[in-house]
Amino acid sequence: MFGIFKKDPIKKLNKLYEAKLEQAMFSQRNGDIKSYSMITAEAEKIAVQIKELENSQKN
Repeated sequence: MFGIFKKDPIKKLNKLYEAKLEQAMFSQRNGDIKSYSMITAEAEKIAVQIKELENSQKN
């Protein structure tokens, strides 16, 4: 009944993923390659979480 009020965790992670990629892009443009690589690694961890959630919802 109250399922419509629950927020979708995949949407939240997708927004976070996109924000991390954008932040990484700006770091790369500013020449801060170390920060770029660290932020990109964080984004990849989020991508793995998204895939795990999608797979668990399919099953």
